[in-house]
Amino acid sequence: MTETKQIIPKECKFEESRRLHLEPEKGLDEPSAVKEAQRCLGNHFCQSCDLCRITCPELCITRNPANGHIEIDLEFCKGCGICAFICPRKAIKMEREE
Repeated sequence: MTETKQIIPKECKFEESRRLHLEPEKGLDEPSAVKEAQRCLGNHFCQSCDLCRITCPELCITRNPANGHIEIDLEFCKGCGICAFICPRKAIKMEREE
C-alpha cells in the first residue's frame, strides 16, 4: 500500500499576491487589428497560409516582400491547378485561356 501525503499550500499574503499579478493584455493597436481582421473577412480572401506557394511544382508563386501579398508569375505557371485546389479559402480561381 502506497502512503499518501497531504499537501498544504504555503500562506500567501494578500499584498504579495497582488504584486505578483501582471497587467491584463490590452489587445492589438488599430493597424494590427485591421491587418489581422483582413485575414478572416470571407472565404474568398487569401489568409496568407502559403499553401499555394509551398505546393506549386513550378515555383511560380511568391510572396512580395514589400507588401506581403502572394503573386503568381503567369509566364512560368503551367496551369496545373494545384494552388486553386489546395487553397482553403478558394482565393485562387482557374480560368481557361482562349
